[in-house]
Amino acid sequence: MAVEKQTDASAGRRAARRAFVALAVFLAVILAVYLLQPDNFDRWITAFHVIAVIAWMAGLFYMPRLFVYHTDAAIGSQQSETFKVMEQRLLKVIMNPAMMITWVLGLYLAWNLFGFQGGWLHAKIALVVLLTLAHMHQSRAVRQFAADGPRRSARYWRMMNEIPTVLMMLIVILVIVKPF
Repeated sequence: MAVEKQTDASAGRRAARRAFVALAVFLAVILAVYLLQPDNFDRWITAFHVIAVIAWMAGLFYMPRLFVYHTDAAIGSQQSETFKVMEQRLLKVIMNPAMMITWVLGLYLAWNLFGFQGGWLHAKIALVVLLTLAHMHQSRAVRQFAADGPRRSARYWRMMNEIPTVLMMLIVILVIVKPF
């Protein structure tokens, strides 16, 4: 009996199905809260926003680490092919949905709770735009690795790993402290 590898197509389809079900359940819970409109509705939306942010940040922190190791793998090797699968799944199953949910719920909160007012909020949104650009940069790198295109150095990806960290720290400070 052959052992199925997680890089096999059938394992990928099962992982995609599980991720789709989890995302559908999460969206159904958000919809249920929206339809029920509890007194603390905005707190529920804030909680869902924070959950999405955590998932997005986890992906933004992990993806450059995968790139560091992928850079060292020989093109065409089994290790390189495994990294391609890992990067694709991380991007499509976790990072992209989490980013979209973060944006939708974040814009709702900015509008509903703050009326898009406040210098701290404008600065936060600008930093989230930069975080989105970092996401897009990582997404482009996933496509380049998948095509066995030119690779940046492991050192480059180690440095790029710091950008989401710094942006996240600044965003958290703005949200909690609201300095201006």
